[in-house]
Amino acid sequence: MSVIVAIDIGGTQLRVAVYPRNGTTPITIQHTASRGMEDGVFERLTALIDTIWPKGPVDAISVGAPGPINPYTGTIISTPNIPAWTHYPLAELLSKQYQVPAYLGNDANLAALGEWNYGAGQGHHDVVYLTISTGIGGGVISSDMLIEGCCGMATELGHVIVLPGGPVCSCGVPGHLEAIASGPAIARYVNEQIADGRVSILRSRTELSARDVAEAAKQGDELAKEAFVRAGGFIGQAVAEFLHIFNPSIVIFGGGVSQSGRLILDPIEESMKRNIMDKSYLEGLQITTAKLGDVAGLLGALAQAHIRLSKAG
Repeated sequence: MSVIVAIDIGGTQLRVAVYPRNGTTPITIQHTASRGMEDGVFERLTALIDTIWPKGPVDAISVGAPGPINPYTGTIISTPNIPAWTHYPLAELLSKQYQVPAYLGNDANLAALGEWNYGAGQGHHDVVYLTISTGIGGGVISSDMLIEGCCGMATELGHVIVLPGGPVCSCGVPGHLEAIASGPAIARYVNEQIADGRVSILRSRTELSARDVAEAAKQGDELAKEAFVRAGGFIGQAVAEFLHIFNPSIVIFGGGVSQSGRLILDPIEESMKRNIMDKSYLEGLQITTAKLGDVAGLLGALAQAHIRLSKAG
């Protein structure tokens, strides 16, 4: 039986799974700490791959990684959690190491691909996927094709300006959606408001998370509820623009913040409706949350391998 090796390079973990060529249930999954700020990430990755490398034929290795990447050359341009991997030819190195084709894709794009093929987006031809977590990323399927752009860097949906002159994003640009509505941005807003004298059951602290804010909101804390209404408002504003640009039949929300449910989805939908240019964009539109959970990246890498292998003939 031939297999595909799928790899998900996360901020804290490296995960590797072996999938049968014609299946979505992994034969095995292993993980290890990425320790991206230390030397030797590639060696840790290959050591992990070696522990699960099958005895039979491997058709391909397929990798999802964060940050700007070039899927056509298999090069990581930069990734925030592994600073040593700048203009890093990861696919080429893996292909040489294991003597099989190796493919690379942006992690958010591959999560979109996974949800489209195996999760909430099945049966749709035009999909917008938005992950709201430590950062905000996204991917777009248009007419049954993943949009990647001329250099593979398209659909960085978290890096659209929604508040000119607003908070500075991790990328250094003020006012990006990620800087205002990601999990850390929600927690930061609450901390800032408490420091300004606002009353809350939450205490201002550096380890405050969006999950803490969500729990406080569910207990009726007005500041916590306001933080989600604010974040959802900006997300909805951005989603309205995505509807104008891509005209999807479904918008899928993934990531930890989306798990707060109606707390974030209600203000998103209300803002989206206020900012849409014509209600026709909303006719038949589905708004839902992702189904694949933390295996979306691995299944997206699997889907990427199928697409690239089919193109290779």
